Amino acid sequence: MTPAACLLAGFLSLCLSPGSRGASVSSYGERKILSPQHFGGVLNFSTFLLDRSSGMLYLGAQDAILAVDTGNLSQKPLKIVWDVPEDKRKSCVSKGKTEGDCRNYIRLLEFLGDGRIYVCGTYAFDPQCAFITISNFSLEKGIDNTIHMETGKGKCPFEPRQHYTAVMAGGILYTAVSSNFLGTLFDISRVTGAVQERIRTEQSISWLSEPDFVSSAFIQEDEANNPLGDDDKIYFFFNEVAKENDFYTKVKVPRVARVCKSDVGGMKTLQRRWTTFLKTQLVCEDRASEQRFNVLTDVFTVQHVPGDPRSTHFYGIFTSQWEREELSAVCVYSLADISDAMNGPFKELKKTCENWINPEPVPTPRPGQCLNNALKADGFESSLKLPDKVLTFMRDHPLMENSVVSAPLLVRRGITYTKLAVTLASISSDNSKKAAVLLLGTDRGELHRVSVVGQNVTLLQETPLFKAQEPINSIILFKDAALVGSPSSLTHQVVEGCSHYPSCEVCARARSLGCIWNAKENACDGVGTEPADWNPHADPLTLCNGGKDNVGRCSPEEKSLQVLEGLRVLLPCVQISPHPCYWEHPQDRYTRQHHSDLEVLVSPSSLGKYVCFCEEGPPSTGKPCQRAMFFLTVAGPATADSRALVSNRQFVIWYLLPFLLGVFLSAFICILYRRCGNGLHSNTTSSVSEKERDLLPSSDTPQSPSSASFLSEAVPLTKRNGTINGLNGGSGIHAAHIYCNTTEQKLQESVTNLALQLDGRTERVGQDIHAGHREFEEGLSDVMDGLDEELAKLKVIRGAPLAQCEESSI
Repeated sequence: MTPAACLLAGFLSLCLSPGSRGASVSSYGERKILSPQHFGGVLNFSTFLLDRSSGMLYLGAQDAILAVDTGNLSQKPLKIVWDVPEDKRKSCVSKGKTEGDCRNYIRLLEFLGDGRIYVCGTYAFDPQCAFITISNFSLEKGIDNTIHMETGKGKCPFEPRQHYTAVMAGGILYTAVSSNFLGTLFDISRVTGAVQERIRTEQSISWLSEPDFVSSAFIQEDEANNPLGDDDKIYFFFNEVAKENDFYTKVKVPRVARVCKSDVGGMKTLQRRWTTFLKTQLVCEDRASEQRFNVLTDVFTVQHVPGDPRSTHFYGIFTSQWEREELSAVCVYSLADISDAMNGPFKELKKTCENWINPEPVPTPRPGQCLNNALKADGFESSLKLPDKVLTFMRDHPLMENSVVSAPLLVRRGITYTKLAVTLASISSDNSKKAAVLLLGTDRGELHRVSVVGQNVTLLQETPLFKAQEPINSIILFKDAALVGSPSSLTHQVVEGCSHYPSCEVCARARSLGCIWNAKENACDGVGTEPADWNPHADPLTLCNGGKDNVGRCSPEEKSLQVLEGLRVLLPCVQISPHPCYWEHPQDRYTRQHHSDLEVLVSPSSLGKYVCFCEEGPPSTGKPCQRAMFFLTVAGPATADSRALVSNRQFVIWYLLPFLLGVFLSAFICILYRRCGNGLHSNTTSSVSEKERDLLPSSDTPQSPSSASFLSEAVPLTKRNGTINGLNGGSGIHAAHIYCNTTEQKLQESVTNLALQLDGRTERVGQDIHAGHREFEEGLSDVMDGLDEELAKLKVIRGAPLAQCEESSI
């Protein structure tokens, strides 16, 4: 057996260690989770389309389209396979793309209204579209029995991960997508309908500057209540690089753009281009902290008054380009405010001085406006009849001067929201007052419920749905539930009513929604209207404590922590509202806030008192509530609280021991082979042993896992699922987590010493190979004894319990 074969055998033994086994998706409670096994192994769901009349949910995935009956989730879904031929995949790879990307990722599913679904996929970086017949759920085929396809350029992105958006308006498809293979050209287009009416944006950075498309919405006017004869409109939301000012770096800004449904382009100027394309900036800014959130990630459109398009509001998820830690904010914009900005002054770049100023004069009729009764009365029945001076002005001035400004409803640190949906509920007997419930999906597979009643925002519930690293990428409201999807899973969540709030505390937080805890039934009941005695700034836990304030709610007991210099300490602070928490602590730059918790690197300057304050209402309502208090002091190595050492005993045992056993097994296989008579001389055996020894760890070239992997991979800094046991029972305070850097050095030295012992003993076994099998067994027994001694020396294993690594923001 060659040395390479011996090495292969050793690594195969390592692969059989318990730590390498895969994990399956877990279920939570009685919640039904459809996992990849239910979908026959189909993955990468990126498009979701619901037929509200039949309850069928269509999923666009990698090389497949699925149909799921939401009325019977346990039923096996229907499946259409639409993959890419082998020769086309090879051609895609030859152009520099990966094997994984050279597949057909379904990115567009839209109803055509004639019993068919229009479907488009990336098709190995050559977008193609086809038609699905809903009655038999199959792709339409041509005369030669092949799938009837047409080009998808301009309708579907080339790249699977590229952001884009599309919306169907009156049977016509509008898209915002990259239109070339390299992903450098971008268009907002009308891509179906009459060929002469298929128009797009001008190829100019003043129109689109490196955009990242997010969402789109079709706002249809009410025919019965439209006295001005306004045209229907399509809105597109995206981020782009700001060109208004010169900066040393690229500054992203969120935008909303509008085009009109009856726009067919100009006669000479702007031929086959939009004549109504206008855009303005969305501002989501917390003026109290002077923080602006400049990256838009998702938008949900809702009519506050059903059937009235003027009551439309857009709820958006924002983050910041400048923040290093996770951060999410939610802002809401009304259609009326956006319309006012579109009707305001234009922004202009003067070529002489490179400064933006308001242009004068604006030609008549006003550039960029949609057709209405007034324009038609003046003889402008179509955009083709607009004067060239109007179209020229429109071409050079797509950006508006005024921005649409909003203050965030909530700001969450340590959390990344990915998707948003909004439900509205009446909380007054005359339907004059309504509450909004925000359903927010995270990148960790959690669903958060937040109620918004006037200016009051309350975090109701955080529910884990999928495994930790599976982001939520779809939330579809259907009847009284939400269909929540991820790239590989799907679940059905009840979102309306009070019965799904499991405890008195959660039910009390939903009191503004008309929910009251029934102690006799041990359940949350709904009364449908806001209680007359509801105080939006009162502690919800008071209702679950006999009407008395919780002892110590805003005056927690001070916890004294003895720590070692060089440790990393995570100080917990329980946040019960979405309003921000902040810490008062010694001035030290080695601190970092994770959501409401604070991470501290212990140094002489970081010792002292740490106090966490949380706002439980608007800043004007009063003094923030003090939620946690700690005092850090230095302790000797022997007196430090070993309960706080973050050392995972199971991690070391399951990963260190299989590694050493794999080395022994490799040596044993090689020894047995040589004993079977390969005719190798002792000097050859010695040479092979030296090569094997080079593969083992040594003090010069350590091959064992680094100390960082034993700590940072075994125990994450924060985990949002679950709750933390208090330091003193049920006080509601998290147990502190302390991360030891000095322990890393001890553990690495122990592993290195152990490798040196193994090195020498392996060499001795090679030299005495002809002494017989009995001597080998004795040597192996000595090595195992040495292993027991080394493990016994590791104080980090012997003295530390399993670390508490979970936290909750409720």
